[in-house]
Amino acid sequence: MLARVTTLDLVIVGGGQAGLATARTARTLGLRTLVLDASERAGGSWPGYYDSLTLFSPARFSSLPGLPFPGDPDRYPRRDEVVAYLDAYARHLDAEIRWGRRVVRVTRHDNGFVVTTDDGATAEARLVVAASGGFGTPHRPDLPGLDTFAGTVLHSSRYTTPHAFAGTRVVVVGGGNSAVQIATELAEVATVTIATRTPLRWQRQRVLGRDFHWWLDRTGLDTSPLGPKLVRGAVPVIDDGRYRAALRAGRPDHRPLFTHVDGDRLVWTDGARERVDVLILATGYRPGLAYLGVTGTPAHRGGVSTDVPGLGYVGLERQRSFASATLRGVGRDATHVLRTLVRQRRPLTARR
Repeated sequence: MLARVTTLDLVIVGGGQAGLATARTARTLGLRTLVLDASERAGGSWPGYYDSLTLFSPARFSSLPGLPFPGDPDRYPRRDEVVAYLDAYARHLDAEIRWGRRVVRVTRHDNGFVVTTDDGATAEARLVVAASGGFGTPHRPDLPGLDTFAGTVLHSSRYTTPHAFAGTRVVVVGGGNSAVQIATELAEVATVTIATRTPLRWQRQRVLGRDFHWWLDRTGLDTSPLGPKLVRGAVPVIDDGRYRAALRAGRPDHRPLFTHVDGDRLVWTDGARERVDVLILATGYRPGLAYLGVTGTPAHRGGVSTDVPGLGYVGLERQRSFASATLRGVGRDATHVLRTLVRQRRPLTARR
């Protein structure tokens, strides 16, 4: 057995930001909990992101419950700062975390679950929270001819720095924050185009002297379940002016998505054919829930499974609000999910 007890109250799958926030909530509820994570260290997906990644929310709005993000609260932390913060959070968290344990299967058993890891070990629990997040599986869109492209196809999850692309012709597919940030960085050393199905949407980073997230927080839109229903469609690119200026200068330029791929050439909507060296797919992710036998977005209401009693999710994109998949939002969702699961599944063997 993985755990020291016969049956736990809760197993959390994933030790990134969602799993750590859930573990803290579980501790406040007195639940005997085990966290399992495939990585060898804390940080979730963050260590694998590109080197220059910078948060679009200030440090004051980028914290997990119980530990403020260190340093100037109005600065915009970089990737390595987030990794260090999550590592510190895990070390100070009074929770049993097993690193290097990939969960391969979760099955129903009696009044709970059996969780199996890749080394064949098992743990039993009355509740399971899938906190492996919404970024477990890079999404590769079905673009005509993509599988026959003669150049290099790279998902943004494997992009790290621009240096390897110096002097090349690059097309970045996608219109989100990462796509624009990567394309603008690459345009310093390569000839780059952003290709999108729809026009880019922009959001000024500061409004009336305040960061955009300050307004989301003050109006309640950031945490309201009504937020995702009121504002549908693509997430806007949050910009302090640099990215729109770069696009106006044509570094990178922006075009409608090509119609198809033909060998090492892209065919644009006007019929023009152009040789391209590299395609970078900044096309997002899908939840990595193969251990549950789930592909795509699972059936849930606010993070509580609607078809498997005792199962919850934390870290899915927009599962309850705009902030659900972010550092600032996973704590609130974890509290909602665990309190709901405990209420539905009483009694639990909570510590007294």
